Amino acid sequence: MTLRARLHRQLHIGSWPDGKLTGLNVFVVWTILAALLVGIVATEPQVRIPYQHEILVAEFVFGTIFLLEYLGRIFAAPEAEGPGSGWGKRLRFIFSPIGLIDLLVVVVSLAPFFIANAAVLRVIRLLRIISILKFSRFSAAMREIGAALRERSYDLLVCATLALVLVLLGAAGLYWVEGSLQPEQFGSIPRALWWAVITLTTVGYGDAYPVTTVGRLIGALVAIGGVLLVALPTGIVAAAFSDAMQRRRESMARALEEMEGALPE
Repeated sequence: MTLRARLHRQLHIGSWPDGKLTGLNVFVVWTILAALLVGIVATEPQVRIPYQHEILVAEFVFGTIFLLEYLGRIFAAPEAEGPGSGWGKRLRFIFSPIGLIDLLVVVVSLAPFFIANAAVLRVIRLLRIISILKFSRFSAAMREIGAALRERSYDLLVCATLALVLVLLGAAGLYWVEGSLQPEQFGSIPRALWWAVITLTTVGYGDAYPVTTVGRLIGALVAIGGVLLVALPTGIVAAAFSDAMQRRRESMARALEEMEGALPE
């Protein structure tokens, strides 16, 4: 196996047939976590000011690692299956969503060394969290979970529709009952929608609340309905995760059986 093929296996495929991450991707995952930790801690002035030099050095190291990883992916891209020339596959990777995310992570990591505007830097530092999206390509389990959720998309859409209906009914009810009593909070259905959403999600900020008996009854029904509606998508998502994990275990078992069958007796 050539160096480019090995690099492609380590970076682009990202896992062995048994589902475990490759060594290089494990290193990249820990680097991402360390970069996120430094980026979060660096927002604290009591840490950033006395350790400014150390933070810049760490950012340079992280940026260099992400840059080398990005260049390695471009170098190994021709090993991808499918038609096309080597440079065509490289361009396909560069302009793919994953390639653009990789490039953005590199730019964000190295930006503090090229941009002097401190206000801009603060915004760019917040974009570091985008690097966590790199996790999505490291595990086949994530693809299984995504597929399971797509299979349950109709059920989730039904739950969302029920929630929307309950919100609209609650807002219309409070507008009808208390619109004249509290015009600032319930003077229109759009104004009452804020209260309905906050009540349905059981957050209850307390900035708007009914004062009449009928209004409180409507509020109680919306709140109870919210609790019941939260249980529905939770069960649907839990079932989707369970199905995804079961399919993943079966896939790994088949892969191991194929590997054992391919071994010479």
